[in-house]
Amino acid sequence: MSKHNIEECVRESLQSYFRDLGGEAPDGVYDMVVRLVERPLLEVVMHHAENNQSRAAEWLGLNRNTLRKKLLDHKLL
Repeated sequence: MSKHNIEECVRESLQSYFRDLGGEAPDGVYDMVVRLVERPLLEVVMHHAENNQSRAAEWLGLNRNTLRKKLLDHKLL
């Protein structure tokens, strides 16, 4: 899957989200999207890094402690 496909999936999902609101004002959209995207991102990267946090952190461009906090936040540890 290319970067374009990921962007298009996010775009379509957001369009659907706003349609489903039926004119109601959204709240906290940024945090919602980051949270929903971050968990599967962490799951997939950790899987491919064979649960090696140092390797996964390097691949993600994160500090290992930051990655560990995010994994704990998402209950992935």
